[in-house]
Parts: sequence; structure tokens; C-alpha cells
Amino acid sequence: MDPILKYYSRREIQNNIVSQAKNKEVGVQFYNKGFGKRPDILMYESDVLELAKQGVTSFHISEETWSDPMQLKPSMTPQQLNDLRIGWDCILDVDTKFIEYSKVCASLLIEAIKFHDVNHVYSKFSGGSGFHIGISSNSFPRKVDEKETKCLFPDGIRAISEYLKEMIRKPLSESILSLNTIDEIKKSTKKEEKDLIRNNVFDPFSVIGIDSILISPRHLYRSAYSINEKTNLISIPVKDPRSFNINNAQMKNIEPEIEFLKSFEPDEAKSLIIQAMDFKVRSNKEYMKEILTSKENIQIKRDFEIPKVAIKEDYFPPCIKQILKGIEKDGRKRAVFVLINFLKQMGWSLDEIEKRLLEWNNNNYEPLRTGYILSQISWHRKTKENILPPNCDNEAYYKDLGINCDDPLCKKLKNPVNYVFMKMRKN
Repeated sequence: MDPILKYYSRREIQNNIVSQAKNKEVGVQFYNKGFGKRPDILMYESDVLELAKQGVTSFHISEETWSDPMQLKPSMTPQQLNDLRIGWDCILDVDTKFIEYSKVCASLLIEAIKFHDVNHVYSKFSGGSGFHIGISSNSFPRKVDEKETKCLFPDGIRAISEYLKEMIRKPLSESILSLNTIDEIKKSTKKEEKDLIRNNVFDPFSVIGIDSILISPRHLYRSAYSINEKTNLISIPVKDPRSFNINNAQMKNIEPEIEFLKSFEPDEAKSLIIQAMDFKVRSNKEYMKEILTSKENIQIKRDFEIPKVAIKEDYFPPCIKQILKGIEKDGRKRAVFVLINFLKQMGWSLDEIEKRLLEWNNNNYEPLRTGYILSQISWHRKTKENILPPNCDNEAYYKDLGINCDDPLCKKLKNPVNYVFMKMRKN
């Protein structure tokens, strides 16, 4: 029997592929002869074998989930797509020719996602030299900033991709340079040194892509346990990309023990998508131009640098003081994000921040796990990230947490940090 046909005749393989295709648009590939008609779906295990008999070599499924995939048409408007869409899985495609770089990048992405307390993060080998990192659509909240999450496609995934790239940029760079020197990278990639450098340091994304530009409506990716025609390897889910052995992806060695995107916790990815969308806004050039050229920021930039001695809480704005009293509703993790970035701007050391957050945690309606707070501090020690806390008009971080400011000075400023600097300058 043909090896591909024999592989797809296995009931456990059929079951895994069909279970992934629920409410998904499916695309099938006929070796090197192109794709079959779209839209298409998989309903029964027997469909997989029948298609394989017709010459299908791989199965591809949509990131988006649909109420009825067969209603999809090429000419549909964004609104029509939104009406038909139920949600979307977040699939990050780690793309590089170098499997060892891919392993490191995939592992760091998983670590960064778990840093946001997402417990169900999946990874699978692409069948080539990359990995797919996945989060189930069911892990995301129904709404973000009063907008239905299902309508945030593809912008939501793009924002998450760009946000996570910046989170892992420094440790990824260090990890790759621990494997190869710049000269070795130049030789293997056939690139000039200037193409590998950004802001005078090695840019890991000059040799690794985390695809977000290609993410678009009706985008398909290779299903888990499907064959990659270029390599004859299987796209298999893996527990730990760092320890992945490519021999395990050979057709004869496949034992489908791990399911892809099977489990989730409702809303566990809420903090991730809120922070990613906020990062997207803060990264917008026009937005940053407006912030950086505002009158109070020009004055602050001229008069102030992060202090060498920690600023006392007496100078903190009402919003931060309210947060420090404890959170009485959902939003404790977002509060941690606000507090860490605010206190760093106040000249507090990470040791001081850790101690204060552990004290603050006892004031919450239900304390966070101590390990969560320690992991947040640990990440900041590793990346040395130094950014402003979210702006005052960001409802997801203040109003949704039950934080309201009536101070007249607050109404004139864009960011809690500005309040402190203005107040100190007046005193």
C-alpha cells in the first residue's frame, strides 16, 4: 500500500484531523498539484481516507471558526465575515531554515505566553523546520474594550505577534548568539552583517520570522498530524520544542498521543490580548508623536529622568493609590502590569517592587498566586523592559478595574507617571 494512504488509513490519525476541523474551513493539497476547491469541510473520519484515495496529501484548516464554513465566499465584506465568524485560534508561525533557532524561539514564545497566565499553550512541529504555537479561541474573552473579540481578526493575532516578538527579542538574540557567532550566522544565511544588525545589536528576527503579515481572513495552516509534502515529515504536536527530535516526525514513528488546541480555560488569555492591543496602540507612530509632543511630556522630558532614589508613595496619583489598596473585581493581573511599569518609572528596584506587590496582593478580594507575581518580576529581570504604564484613558486598565480619578491635575495629563513629575516640579 502507498505509505501516505497507509498513514491516513489509521483511525486515530483520522480522528485527530477531523476533531481539529470542527467549525473550520478545510483546504486539501494534492501533493505538488495545488489545492482543492474552497470552501470545504471535514465531517467524518472516513472523509480523510476517501480524500487520500483521491490523491490528497495534506490537510489545512482555518484559524477562524465559523458558524457555517460552507457559506464562505471570496467576495464577502469584512462585516459579512464578522457575522459568520464565531472566533479565531491564535496561531503563531515560527519560520526559519534553522531548526535549532526555531526550537529556541518557539520555547521563548511559550514562556512569554505563560507569563500572561495562559496555562493552555500548544506547539507543533510544522513538518519543515519551524513550529506553530497555538492558543484556542475559547481562551479569549468575548469582548476586548467593548469590541467583540471575534471581530478582531486578523488585527488581534498581529498585535499578539508583534507584542510577543518584542518581549522575547533580547533573550532570543542571546540564545542564538550562544549557538553561533555573527560570522557563523553570516556564512549560514549568506547575509551581510548590516542585514543582521538593528540598533547596533544582533536582530534575531533577521534570521527568524514570526509570521503576522501573512495572517489574513480565511488564512489556513497545516493541520496537526498532516503530512508536509516537501519533507514527508508529519506536523506533530510537541510538549517541549527544545527537546524535539525530528526523527519523531517520521511517518513510521507517529503515535498521536497529544491533541492540538484541545483544552482551555475561559478568559485565560484576557491579559495577553489586552496588553497586546495596548502595545499596538503605543507602537503607533502617530499616537507616539502626539504623546511625545504634548506640552506636559516635553516639560517632563526636559526636567526629569528616572530617579536614582525611589519616589515615595505620597507623590503617587489617585489611580495608583487606589490600585494599591487592592482590587475588588476582575483585573488583578492587569493591575500587576500597571504597577510594575509605574514603579519602575518611579526609580523603584525590582526587589522593592516585588516586596510591595506581595504586600499589595493581600489587599485583593482574592490574592493572586505568589508564583504569578514572582514570575512577572523574574521576566522583568531578564528583559530589563522599561516602558510607561498604560495611559489614563485606557479603560481596560483603569475604569474596568473600578478605578476613577477626580483630581483636577489628572484630567490634564495623559499618563499616571506625568502626575508624579508635575507634582514634584510644583513642590
